[in-house]
Amino acid sequence: MTDTPTRTNAPTLRWAVRLLAVEGLLIGAAAAYVAYEVFTATATSKQSGSAFFAFVLICALFVGVLARSLYNYRAWARGPAIVVNLLLLPTGYYVAEGLVAYAGVPIMIVGLVGAGLLLAPSTRTALGINYYRDQ
Repeated sequence: MTDTPTRTNAPTLRWAVRLLAVEGLLIGAAAAYVAYEVFTATATSKQSGSAFFAFVLICALFVGVLARSLYNYRAWARGPAIVVNLLLLPTGYYVAEGLVAYAGVPIMIVGLVGAGLLLAPSTRTALGINYYRDQ
């Protein structure tokens, strides 16, 4: 086994894909909860609840597509995946500010770990991104 990362042996990319897949599944679970609340509760506006459900479902599908694309070594998916993980930082901060620190802090940690895995040089190498090819 080699010590230098190649297109097939980057553990940081494998872990980033796993983390994104879990994020997508958790967002999908949140979508299922929103759907349950919209269709069983006496909501004041089922139209806005349905729109929110559609938004959460689209977010889950988007994260799933990013995970699948990175699994298939698609370099274009790295940037949006980094942004998705960095968006977990303000989300976790505001969850923690709402006196739910036991949920907010792990959200921020997941965002930092995910972004760190995607920013790692071995991930960049595995995706075939070479910033120094002009030199």
